[in-house]
Amino acid sequence: MTTATLLFLPPDDSQPWRWWRIRDDALDGEGEGLPQVGADDRVVAVAPADAVTLHWASLPARSPAQAQAAARIVVSDATAEPSHDLHVAVGREREGERAIAVVAPARMAAWLTALAQRGVDPAAMVPAPLLLPEPEDGYVRGDLAGQAVVRGRTTGWADEPVLTELVTRGEVPRAIDRDTVRTAAIGALAEPMVDLRQGAFARRRRRTAIDWMLVRRLAVLVGLILLATLAIDVVRIMRYSFGADAIEQRAATIARQALPRGTGEGDATRMLGERLSALRGPGQGFTRTAAAVYAVVEAVPESEVTALQFEPNGSLRVSLSLAGEAQANIVKSRLAAAGFSVESSVFQQSAGRLTGDMTVRP
Repeated sequence: MTTATLLFLPPDDSQPWRWWRIRDDALDGEGEGLPQVGADDRVVAVAPADAVTLHWASLPARSPAQAQAAARIVVSDATAEPSHDLHVAVGREREGERAIAVVAPARMAAWLTALAQRGVDPAAMVPAPLLLPEPEDGYVRGDLAGQAVVRGRTTGWADEPVLTELVTRGEVPRAIDRDTVRTAAIGALAEPMVDLRQGAFARRRRRTAIDWMLVRRLAVLVGLILLATLAIDVVRIMRYSFGADAIEQRAATIARQALPRGTGEGDATRMLGERLSALRGPGQGFTRTAAAVYAVVEAVPESEVTALQFEPNGSLRVSLSLAGEAQANIVKSRLAAAGFSVESSVFQQSAGRLTGDMTVRP
């Protein structure tokens, strides 16, 4: 058993809401106000005829967006208001033509808001003239829930004496009885010629069930992304590891070239360090210690080094010839300031010069 409800939107706030209940393709009831709508009932709202302008045009078969763009061009030639400020709905193609319905966006928004406040989300919204039967020629007139409506093959409007006479050029529309109107409305309800709920006013579809196929596809995509990320990290780590091994191998090769022949196998870097320590000597080594001593002595006037002796414990014994005791004290204090421990022997005066030894240690 199929149930549907035609809910007629009032032309203005002074008029009541009206409804028709359709059950198994037959009128099952009607009334004023808002009906009780079941969870499985299909509600189709009917827009007042005086609020919607209808056009018919030949639009080639194309996507809905392209058809709507072409319909706006047609509408712009027939209205003084810019087409982008209007809500344009395009119907299905029939015999090479499509019905085009034009309504003010503010009016559409007000209708949907009023319906939502009453807990109704209509499955479709159709202009009232399209519920009347399409005449083979001329015009027909019928009453839809208290509103008189006129329809021709390519026109439809709210019946007003002056307007109707202008549109029909004096031809009197043929009146159709109540049962014919209701039969035609029930037939139009199954597949509306134009649904105003398009574009910005389209009904939002609610997902009632989980699409497990989509969930599995998303899970596979997430897994592939994580696997690709892990693979990138593994490749980067391997590159770094291979690079470090290559650097160590090169360092070992260079270190072995600095070792004397016949050194034998072993850690070339460690053996090179041992050889360097042996050449340099204990402590800070002979070179650094002697360089510090010569730098200090050269800076003291009338002072000179007469002999050097580097001991195995890293100390350097320096024999000096100086002009006097003051120069000896300056040399000793400057070596101490340079970070060395200095021990002096007894200096002796000979031939106008002061001679003696200093032992310098790190």
